[in-house]
Amino acid sequence: MDKQFKKLQSLGAGDFQHLNGSLEAHLKGTESILASWGANKTLRAAGLFHAAYGTAGFDANMVSLTQRQEIINVIGIEAEALVYLYCSCDRDSVFPQFGKSDQIQFKDRFTGTKFMITAERARLFCELTVANELELVYASDDFKSKYGLELWKLFESMKTYLSSEACLAYKTALSEFA
Repeated sequence: MDKQFKKLQSLGAGDFQHLNGSLEAHLKGTESILASWGANKTLRAAGLFHAAYGTAGFDANMVSLTQRQEIINVIGIEAEALVYLYCSCDRDSVFPQFGKSDQIQFKDRFTGTKFMITAERARLFCELTVANELELVYASDDFKSKYGLELWKLFESMKTYLSSEACLAYKTALSEFA
């Protein structure tokens, strides 16, 4: 992760402001949460770069989509594909499907294309989503107060895709919204 982190710094992640400080701190925190859950290197690397191309909730991007190969060279093709999936998610289209359908039709907000994602891709996407949001919950009581109930409902809808560690983490962090 050291080489990957140095690349993250060279891309200027520390220079971006995020909800509770620097984007760099948020990305490192997300990776740390995934590590504490026993996530593999691929998912952890995706956690470290999960906002590289911007997200539906965070428009700033560290790199352009034209630099995907550069990110692949640092974290590998599988981790970069997960980063792209996370960044490209049209949340308004995708999130409501969790808990209502066994198959998730993904909508890419960059291209507008729709496709079905496998259960394994959905699992990785959901783990990354929960780690990202919990990092914000842990860092800010205001964020937790404002979005806690909404996050509880989202995570409950995703729970069939989540590891026992991720479930325990969100249920502990957001217990007052149960």
